[in-house]
Amino acid sequence: MAFGSSTLCIFAVLLLTSSFTVAAAAASSSPGPSKSNGSNTDLAALLAFKAQLSDPENILAGNWTAGTLFCHWLGVLCSHRRQRVTALELPGVPLEGELSAHLGNLSFLSVLNLTNTGLTGSVPNDIGRLRRLELLDLGHNAMSGGIPTTIGNLTRLQLLNLQFNQLSGPIPAELQGLRSLRSIDLIRNYLTGSIPNSLFNNTPLLAYLNIGNNSLSGPIPGCVGSLQMLQTLVLQFNNLTGLVPPAIFNMSSLSGSFPGNTSFNLPVLRRFSISRNSFTGQIPLGLAACPYLQVLSMNDNTLEGAFPSWLGKLTNLNSISLAGNHLDAGPIPAALSNLTKLSIIELAMCNLTGAIPYMPKGSLEALLHSEERMQLGFLQRLDIMLDVSMAMEYLHHEHCEVVLHCDLKPSNVLFDDDMMAHVADFGIARLLLGDDNSMISASMPGTVGYMAPEYGALGKASRKSDVFSYGIMLLEVFTGKRPTDAMFVGELNIRRWVQHAFPAELVHVLDGQLIQDGSSSPSNMHGYLKPVFELGLLCSADSPEQRMAMRDVVVTLKKIRKDYIKSIATTAISAQQ
Repeated sequence: MAFGSSTLCIFAVLLLTSSFTVAAAAASSSPGPSKSNGSNTDLAALLAFKAQLSDPENILAGNWTAGTLFCHWLGVLCSHRRQRVTALELPGVPLEGELSAHLGNLSFLSVLNLTNTGLTGSVPNDIGRLRRLELLDLGHNAMSGGIPTTIGNLTRLQLLNLQFNQLSGPIPAELQGLRSLRSIDLIRNYLTGSIPNSLFNNTPLLAYLNIGNNSLSGPIPGCVGSLQMLQTLVLQFNNLTGLVPPAIFNMSSLSGSFPGNTSFNLPVLRRFSISRNSFTGQIPLGLAACPYLQVLSMNDNTLEGAFPSWLGKLTNLNSISLAGNHLDAGPIPAALSNLTKLSIIELAMCNLTGAIPYMPKGSLEALLHSEERMQLGFLQRLDIMLDVSMAMEYLHHEHCEVVLHCDLKPSNVLFDDDMMAHVADFGIARLLLGDDNSMISASMPGTVGYMAPEYGALGKASRKSDVFSYGIMLLEVFTGKRPTDAMFVGELNIRRWVQHAFPAELVHVLDGQLIQDGSSSPSNMHGYLKPVFELGLLCSADSPEQRMAMRDVVVTLKKIRKDYIKSIATTAISAQQ
């Protein structure tokens, strides 16, 4: 799962749902706002808010009119008894302009959500007068200036989102007054200065803390290590220095050694990632006290010592990344066989020897092409590619940061005792920051035959370059042909070979082993070859824009599998009659 975003989104949805439920019921049953001074104040504040916005698509101009009661305006919710504005929510609506200080007069406001609305200018100090405010989301705009110290007055505030703006200056120490805070996201701004020592002394409910991608300096406050509800901590890409408090190592830009003690106090921690830093020392034993840990990412540091066998006790782990460290030479502990949920493991360049204990069935490469390869039926192949797609979906859409594998191929897919496929070897994997269309430059290319055209020729990697590799692998699994097979010369490659046979002649490119397999009769497979090969062709399209997203690949494969199993069951019932 994507612990940072999932935690934040779930919390926001719960909060907004309760607001919508109460306020919507009030709006539908009320006779309309009374002409009290409070209602007039709210109306004046909304009109002042509207007046400072250019509203380029005339959304407010066409809806916020004198002929409609303001409690029925788009994005406005009111309380039942007093007919006062309790929520102003216009996420994604192109407003464009500056926030009016008059918003501070909406004294009953509990939700202010103006994310991705084209706002500029500063955050008004008057926001600090909204004492009932529980959610403040101004993220994904172009707001500048500092974070108002008055926000510290909002003692009921549970969610503070100011991410992806142009805010500068320090994080105000006054924010320590946010005693109800559960989530704070300030990533991708230009904040400077140190993190106030007492900032989190009074926030016992904090579960999500993201202040990455700023220019913060100085030490990490020790109080962060006492946030017992903390599930997500992101401090990446800052200029933080000094001693590292125990248990505070998630994605910071710090360097130095791990503390020798074991006084971890983050019992519900689920993500622990310090990848691509300069940490030394051993893998901290204190992590053994984090039973809910799901992601352990410590690759590309200079960690030393033995590979810890106690990792085998963290049975919720689904991802381990330790590649590129200086661990002691020796075998990988057999205790890892206890980690039945593990789907991603990265141990390249770690001086470790032997096989991964819970991967006794070898690789997909051997399964497809070795002389003693086992018989793989249609459903088995479908399940293998579904396992791989789900692992890649996790990397692309659910991991704390988007991870590009950059070298997806059959030799990097390993099998456990139950023949469940696991994606391995992230030696050239890269982190991706940005939206779904973002790309990065990668200096280390993948494997010939599996590389997307834009990756092989230009070194540009994206989610869609991994999808291309997956598509080629899907075609390989069902044809039995490597993309580097000697038959593919000149303009002919595995994709064009399959495309020439699609859809009427697919039986001619199908792996001969499948045709001979008694468990996969041609009659059962016939209606499902087309969607499988069509999926492979879509994923391996030359243009990245034409390729599917990995989450859509998972949905498609699950549907094919469900329909295929239903077809087999129907055929079996008919044969018995």
